[in-house]
Amino acid sequence: MTTEAVSSRSQAQIPAPAHRDYNYWIRSFVAGGVAGCCAKSTIAPLDRIKILLQAQNPHYKHLGVFATLTAVPKKEGFLGLYKGNGAMMIRIFPYGAIQFMAFDNYKQFLSKQLGISGHIHRLMAGSMAGMTAVICTYPLDVVRARLAFQVTGYHRYTGIRNAFQTIYHTEGGISGFYRGLTPTIIGMAPYAGFSFFTFGTLKTLGLSHFPEQLGKPSLDNPDVLVLKTHINLLCGGIAGAIAQTISYPLDVARRRMQLGTSLPDSDKCFTLTKTLKHVYSQYGIKKGLYRGLSLNYIRCVPSQAVAFTTYEFMKQTLHLN
Repeated sequence: MTTEAVSSRSQAQIPAPAHRDYNYWIRSFVAGGVAGCCAKSTIAPLDRIKILLQAQNPHYKHLGVFATLTAVPKKEGFLGLYKGNGAMMIRIFPYGAIQFMAFDNYKQFLSKQLGISGHIHRLMAGSMAGMTAVICTYPLDVVRARLAFQVTGYHRYTGIRNAFQTIYHTEGGISGFYRGLTPTIIGMAPYAGFSFFTFGTLKTLGLSHFPEQLGKPSLDNPDVLVLKTHINLLCGGIAGAIAQTISYPLDVARRRMQLGTSLPDSDKCFTLTKTLKHVYSQYGIKKGLYRGLSLNYIRCVPSQAVAFTTYEFMKQTLHLN
């Protein structure tokens, strides 16, 4: 994922690796997983509030973002802000690991095998990596959403294992874990694509035009320039904000479809088209399709900033550059 700037005097001295061994893929997997966990842990409370607002939870639907953020600890205790986070951590490590590792692989494949380079291969590789990660970890995302949607005193599921068992036995077996997969994949393509594209483009432009102001030597190779930490955070935040704006309505539809029978109007949320039409007709654009977007801006900026910055740091620490 990293776009490095190598000084001309030493570029010829750095041999390109003939192949990437098994240990490289393990290190890449770990780097992506750690990046994902750090990012999601940073914004876990905001993530739960987003789910409550998106799906119009009856206990909080009359409240706004900040009012809900205040109301949840009063009603459910401080740990209520982290409800469903256990399932999130189980999901996000493989999700982040697969996404970042797949991005590196897809980018190389597009460049070397298909001859697609420049900015467009970042967009395509990011979209493909996001969809790959979603498909591999989707059941965990469904369980996490169900647990986060619950309110203390009105529990349907007692934990991760019980949620898996209940969904499997009452919602059609394996297919119950893939409700909302279509809008998730459709939404992930532009989200992950524009996220990686924006970050990579900003990084390349920064290191190309302002190497001394924005860059610093890599920890594992002083001849390679990487972005300074605060610039990395800024680029990651901008990338997340742009990507969220483009894909947010599909994220709303995904959440409502995932929640399934947890919602009273679940019969109107079986397909992507029906869900979008229902939300639009029932709540409109601002209070429906984009409900909770202000919170998403607040949460996606630190989340993406931490994710990209942690991954860049882990790549240097694990000698992946």
